[in-house]
Amino acid sequence: MKHKVVIGFRLPDDVEREFSARLDARFVDGAWPRRDATALAALLYGCGGIVVTPPIHADEWLFEHLPASVRVVGTYSVGLDHVDLVAAKKHGIAVVNTPDVLTDAVAETALLLLLGAARRATESIALIRSGQWQGWTPRQIIGQSLAGRTLGIYGMGRIGRGIAARARAFGMTIAYHNTRRLAPALEEGAAYYDTPEALLPVCDALVLACPLTAATRGFLNAGRIALMKPTAIVVNIARGDVVVDDDLIAALKEGRLFAAGLDVFSGEPRLDARYYDFPNLFILPHIGSSTIEARLAMGRAVIDGVIAVLDGGNPGE
Repeated sequence: MKHKVVIGFRLPDDVEREFSARLDARFVDGAWPRRDATALAALLYGCGGIVVTPPIHADEWLFEHLPASVRVVGTYSVGLDHVDLVAAKKHGIAVVNTPDVLTDAVAETALLLLLGAARRATESIALIRSGQWQGWTPRQIIGQSLAGRTLGIYGMGRIGRGIAARARAFGMTIAYHNTRRLAPALEEGAAYYDTPEALLPVCDALVLACPLTAATRGFLNAGRIALMKPTAIVVNIARGDVVVDDDLIAALKEGRLFAAGLDVFSGEPRLDARYYDFPNLFILPHIGSSTIEARLAMGRAVIDGVIAVLDGGNPGE
């Protein structure tokens, strides 16, 4: 008999088929019950697990009101900042996520953002779509090359290392800061800086690839931007709250950074409207993991973890 699981959102068709093939899966096509214990109980009656993803928060309220049948919460994400792990442990609920499957997709997006910002893609797209382009000229939309420049990476996990590998192919030199220094085999020649303040001044471009934690929330602020070159580029594929919007917006407006590329935003999907005004900002709607390969891998990771728990094992077994 298949385990009954409720998924709090819709997924790509191929991923839903995977869920339905291996689980008794119900997909919520509409609003997830928020602070409505009666509706939540009706939705989850008899199920052994649920699957959430941002912006659904698995917080203390949710764990407190889960039916006794629910033994596992899966999140269709690598990040766990929307899951209260302390509450999960308190209520005896296992949590599974999707580690190790997004590296390629997110690293590719980071390079897309970096190239888009460096080569002034926002302005180029606007010009050609406006119908006002008058043809090539030597002074037209001059950007930056990546070759020969230093890419700083804040957060050198699997995704950070995937970004580094791709950036090397563009002729970039890699520098990084991490909570701990990597082994030489993982560094692959990247220069380690033991503090962010030491890293930032050497960066021609900076990619934020860290998890969102109490320590990284608001990391990129006015003080740290002041340490960077005015010709530098900032890319964020981590979480929106790693950046202080007011400070990044001021730096772009005042020419204290060359450009930025953002795939994530504080308060998504209601990003700060001032961002729309900057031609030197290349923005994407949180598509970092949006490839069919990554989506399928995420689904399989959640399915495997949920089944492992409901079969009496541990995630990853």
